[in-house]
Amino acid sequence: MRRSSLAIVILALAFGACSDTGSAPLVLYSGRSEELVQPLIDLFEEETGIEVDVRYEGSTSLAATLLQEGDATEADVFYAQDPASLGAIKEVLVPLDESILDRVDPSFSDSDGRWVGTSGRIRTFVYNTEAGVDLPQSIDDVVGEEWEGRLGVAPTNGSFLTFVGAMILERGEEATLDWLEALAANTPQDFPGNSPIVDAVAAGSIDGGLVNHYYLLRLRAEGGGQDAENWFFPSGDVGNLVM
Repeated sequence: MRRSSLAIVILALAFGACSDTGSAPLVLYSGRSEELVQPLIDLFEEETGIEVDVRYEGSTSLAATLLQEGDATEADVFYAQDPASLGAIKEVLVPLDESILDRVDPSFSDSDGRWVGTSGRIRTFVYNTEAGVDLPQSIDDVVGEEWEGRLGVAPTNGSFLTFVGAMILERGEEATLDWLEALAANTPQDFPGNSPIVDAVAAGSIDGGLVNHYYLLRLRAEGGGQDAENWFFPSGDVGNLVM
């Protein structure tokens, strides 16, 4: 409920900042799916009486649209899936009011005050507890020979790409390319997304995987995942990126 309330407050304050008449609908570009976001929007409309016109699409696609539209965009608010897409359009965003920024820890907002986080998910290493694995102590350990053919990844997934972007910021392009080449040489098993990785780890088909933390929690809520655990690398490792 705290996260929901924060999202509603941000929308309301953004509307006040963007609307001249108070009668036009709030135009929201949402990179989060309708299934997840629409209940918040419905609640916002009910509590404020403000109409919201939502465009649902992938965050990357919406970011490209915003760059193309520039000052001519009708969008008031961009509700993105991850900070990578926000970074791509940072120059077209306006600084947020202090009343919004003060509601979020500075660790989870833009250093120039152009966006804030409303919820968080953590990159993690999920592993099979029956496999007898030596847990990696850093993201670099998962490209070691002991994990050859035993690791699951979703290389086209947005969260994985955001993780790669964070590694570029932290280590540089050359070092990140070295890591990716080492990963590819280790013959990981490719998956289309995080859920099938967690399913495969829990079933013992693979021993570990790079995913977001909540997928195992979701599987457990459905009655599965007893043979899997999330493992978080020591503090500061980019493998535990908070998005």
